Amino acid sequence: ISVSTDCVVICKNERNEKILLVKRKKDPYKNSWAIPGGFLERDEPLEAGAARELKEETGLDLKELHQLKAFGKVHRDPRGRTISIAFYGVVNSEEKVKGSDDAADAKWFHVENLPELAFDHAEIVKYALATFHSKKS
Repeated sequence: ISVSTDCVVICKNERNEKILLVKRKKDPYKNSWAIPGGFLERDEPLEAGAARELKEETGLDLKELHQLKAFGKVHRDPRGRTISIAFYGVVNSEEKVKGSDDAADAKWFHVENLPELAFDHAEIVKYALATFHSKKS
């Protein structure tokens, strides 16, 4: 069983909300959009792994990430059983991002106009947005 971390980064300003996505460089789901994330290193704390993957794939260095929950459906990853610990972070403006490492591209998407996402990332984004909105009120 593998453990990964995934990050939903929400850009919230007075006009709209956007989500940061990366275009996958490799299979599975090559050229599909996904939230930034990847496999945890052996002795790495969860939040550190999430922050590392986010920075490696997008160049974005977020200091504050909030753990959401674990996502672990048996067939969520075609490479084998993978449990993902999801996090979310918030920025107030569209920070400059660039696809790097396992990401061919990185881009902000309006929450109302997200492309089809790889893995179970649509479910993770939906959960992150609901959690974010419930914390605001």
